[in-house]
Amino acid sequence: MARLRSDFWVSAYLRRCAVEGVDAVLRKRGAAEAGAIFVKVDHLEGTASLYGPAPQLFLDESGERLFTPILQSVTPLDVEERMTRELRFDTDLWLVEVDDRAGRHFLDLAPE
Repeated sequence: MARLRSDFWVSAYLRRCAVEGVDAVLRKRGAAEAGAIFVKVDHLEGTASLYGPAPQLFLDESGERLFTPILQSVTPLDVEERMTRELRFDTDLWLVEVDDRAGRHFLDLAPE
């Protein structure tokens, strides 16, 4: 089964956040068809978390995008530094930033 294009997924994700009453913005637009998607969650109390694409071994036939925590409850600067490194490696990635005190991200996480 084909996976949903990155631009469609991000658009739907931003809408989902809005419906839930959570502020989310697109900080970096990547490749429309298949750019990797990263989600930064700012907890609004001095910490943030970063989620990125799950390793390929967790993908199944459903075509759903799965995410994995990359950084948890670190300073927002730590997340920015990590994303700077990611951008050097992959300039076609997407970055969405979510602001939520409860840390809600609405992502499907890969099993640990």
